Amino acid sequence: VQLQASGGGLVQAGGSLRLSCAASGQYTMGWFRQVPGKEREFVAGINWRGGTTDYTDSVKGRFTISRDIAKNTVYLQMTSLKPEDTAAYYCAADRSSVLGVPTLHVAYDYWGQGTQVTVSS
Repeated sequence: VQLQASGGGLVQAGGSLRLSCAASGQYTMGWFRQVPGKEREFVAGINWRGGTTDYTDSVKGRFTISRDIAKNTVYLQMTSLKPEDTAAYYCAADRSSVLGVPTLHVAYDYWGQGTQVTVSS
């Protein structure tokens, strides 16, 4: 399984970015983020079969995860960005989940390379 993440960059606080992750198949997908010295954190996920989504509390109302089935691509639309959103963002694929969206990184089987998001104050 190949995952290709893109869309990161430098943006001012209050701005927006959209991350994309193209997968070579249909899986439950998650976005995680990590800053140096901290554990990888679940940000958002979408179940491929049911369209169920989940978000970490700190991004609810600001981030939206969606999918384009025809393109096997998952998007993370990020708005009202804050400096604390600065991190390397990773997309991941879970081949096992049927209904829910796992929030633990160990549940995911495949990982893309990170894309850096930097939010300046």
